[in-house]
Amino acid sequence: MELAVYNIKGEDTGRRISLNDEVFGVDVNEHAVWLDVKQYLANQRQGTHKSKERSEVSGSTRKLHKQKGGGGSRIGDINSPVLVGGGRVFGPRPRDYRFKLNKKVKQLARKSALAAKAQDNQIIVVEDFTFEAPKTKEFVKFAKNLKLADKKILLVLAGQDKNVYLSARNVPDAKIMTASDINTYAILNNNAMVLTESSVNVINNL
Repeated sequence: MELAVYNIKGEDTGRRISLNDEVFGVDVNEHAVWLDVKQYLANQRQGTHKSKERSEVSGSTRKLHKQKGGGGSRIGDINSPVLVGGGRVFGPRPRDYRFKLNKKVKQLARKSALAAKAQDNQIIVVEDFTFEAPKTKEFVKFAKNLKLADKKILLVLAGQDKNVYLSARNVPDAKIMTASDINTYAILNNNAMVLTESSVNVINNL
């Protein structure tokens, strides 16, 4: 697969770049993608949720009324879960939501996500660039030139670029990543994926 290479003004440079079919041309495995996204989101969870159960609620343990003969239901202390202010039955406890996923499954999921993006024509390749100074308006202008101003963008660079990162940091629908750090969730969580020429070379060898 080949794509045209654009400059930061949104103009076609006349050059084309090849995307590795072993990465961008694989059959999309939706189950692998689902597993990888599930693991990514699970790893983001703090798992600090906690509610008090009956034994942890502060309150008297005195029996409220006698067991029989009152004409009402049997009841124990004021901490009973059936009473307002009582403990919670089987409430959430702190836990770790992380789970293991094999490297080959994660690799397949990442390739499947890239292939899906390529099939949907949501990948744009631009020549390597940088900004002279961090300026948000320069990044906004860059997005407008590529006709992506109203879309959620993932810009993938070959390496760290402080000026580009700082320029995009305040743009709500823009995310910057290096090619070696991209993951399945980030690839899918956008409307357009912008790759620099150098980053394509890195991704082609993933």
